[in-house]
Amino acid sequence: MWRSVASNALTFLVVALFLFGGVLLWAQNEYRATGPLTQAICLEVPRGTNMSRVSEDLAAQGAVKSPAMFRVGADYTDKTGALKAGSYVVPAGASMAEITDIVTRGGASTCGTEVVYRIGVNRLTIQVREIDPQTGRYEQKAAFQPGEGEAPAIYGELLNAPDTRYRVAMAEGVTSWQVVNELSAIDVLEGNVDVPAEGALAPDSYDISPGDSRADVVARMQEAQKLILDQAWSNRAEGLPLQTPEEALILASIIEKETGGPQERLEVASVFVNRLNKGMKLQTDPTVIYGITKGEGVLGRGLRQSELRKETPWNTYVIPALPPTPIANPGRASIEAALNPAQTDYIFFVAKTLNPADGHNFAVTLQEHNRNVEAYRKLERGN
Repeated sequence: MWRSVASNALTFLVVALFLFGGVLLWAQNEYRATGPLTQAICLEVPRGTNMSRVSEDLAAQGAVKSPAMFRVGADYTDKTGALKAGSYVVPAGASMAEITDIVTRGGASTCGTEVVYRIGVNRLTIQVREIDPQTGRYEQKAAFQPGEGEAPAIYGELLNAPDTRYRVAMAEGVTSWQVVNELSAIDVLEGNVDVPAEGALAPDSYDISPGDSRADVVARMQEAQKLILDQAWSNRAEGLPLQTPEEALILASIIEKETGGPQERLEVASVFVNRLNKGMKLQTDPTVIYGITKGEGVLGRGLRQSELRKETPWNTYVIPALPPTPIANPGRASIEAALNPAQTDYIFFVAKTLNPADGHNFAVTLQEHNRNVEAYRKLERGN
């Protein structure tokens, strides 16, 4: 009798496990299967929301058949805690797995109407644009700079619209003073904030909402830069003449201001690293400019010989090493270049043309560099 009971129990367990495995396999297939959407939608993921709310919104818009299965799938793939706020295009036929990836990958908002506050090296530009979820292409509706006449009517209309999204886009190479100064001109933000340490802010895109504090936006920028710097420092090359992450940030800011194009960052970094290793002065104009402006605005003219000779803590034609602080807020690529430069013997570089975007000519010897300088001087003279 007991043998029969045990045999039946074992059979039941095997059948149960088989059924469970079948259900699990079915659920996995459903999670990855083509979804019910017949045309793309724009999904809003507010800050502070959770995957449960997102799953209900998706179901309401016909993007998923089962909110519960969507939540379980996100849990099973360890993505529930990675939910990112934003507005995302969910394409037609997207599977639950694909949608989970979209809302956890993050980045800039990808659909709807948005106001973008672009903090550039020279000044703040406000853009109003709209993206078509079917094509993924932006159409710019207006662009203007605060203080130059009246704002376009569409900007005022959007400020009162409940579905308008807002974003601050900070360019590489701006100073902390410039960031705080431009944030003060963004009328949907509130409160005051002190100028943070130079270099402490990560150039990136940040979603904001009306009523957000400027201090909160700056804090988010600081947190992002710390994370980037910590990661890059932990993956740095060996033998660098940099003793601390702060020194890496200083060098990265110089690379940011000297780089003619993104393809040159590693070579520019190698020049400065080689100079530091040899005990040579860095001799870079952007540091001299920072010693004059302290990052408060743009110099707007060429450097004078007297300024190149004048001793300031940032004049790398005079001081024998890195300046005491960064001279701008460098982006991720410049930070990574400072900590993993190209392996070259370059000691010098000079612009190829009068257009900085054309990049530089690099040289190993002074003789070679002098030839490159003379070629540039001819361009300046127009012959």
